[in-house]
Amino acid sequence: MKFLLGTHETSWLAKVEVPLFISHRRLSKRAHLPVASCDWALDSGGFTELSLFGGWRTGVSEYVEAVRRYSEEIGRLLWAAPMDWMCEPFMLTKTGLSVDEHQQRTVANYLELRDRAPELSYIPVLQGWTSQDYLRCIELYQSAGVNLADAPVVGVGSVCRRQSTTEIGRIMLMLHQAGISAHGFGVKKAGVARYGRLLTSADSMAWSYNARYSPPLPGCTHRRCSNCLRYALRWRSQLLAREDWLELDLGLTA
Repeated sequence: MKFLLGTHETSWLAKVEVPLFISHRRLSKRAHLPVASCDWALDSGGFTELSLFGGWRTGVSEYVEAVRRYSEEIGRLLWAAPMDWMCEPFMLTKTGLSVDEHQQRTVANYLELRDRAPELSYIPVLQGWTSQDYLRCIELYQSAGVNLADAPVVGVGSVCRRQSTTEIGRIMLMLHQAGISAHGFGVKKAGVARYGRLLTSADSMAWSYNARYSPPLPGCTHRRCSNCLRYALRWRSQLLAREDWLELDLGLTA
């Protein structure tokens, strides 16, 4: 499993060798972009945008041009997430729409981005809440002529706040058995421990939240390590060092 270190510190792109996961909402504020010393993937910022506005304020053309700029100026972009629509109950309350409508809009946006800029690496994303929701989302892609088993990476959304649950583990197992190479958005230590071996990749910036409520590392002079590269790299190393005990704790076999 490739683990992308989530960060809001865009300058790290030119400082580290580990793969990063960075939001469009952070990069879009920069007049001058760093040149990447590492591979990285782009978060569209959809969770924040829908949470704040109940819908997308960013236009498709604007996003396409931004991704093109990042790909050309930063380099080493693995893939970009589409402008997807999360399906958590509180997000449905924000938008006033149904799970089905969020899924329809997610699939439609992926198709539009792919058609507008086929030279850029957008990934399809599955959205839903229950196992049946995710199956229905797979069918929406199939109806549009997209075989997700052929995609190098498929994002799995709406899992972050319940990433360590048995339900999400079973969903990841279902996708694995369907031959889908899944990327887990916001999958922290507990989720990696439960079903990490079923994932092609995952990301998290839980290190920053943890550091906010912990004393700084010995030798650090700041009050907290929530923006600290040293803390983030140590957190990632500790996570990956424990891959020897990763198990599928679902009472099932993959």
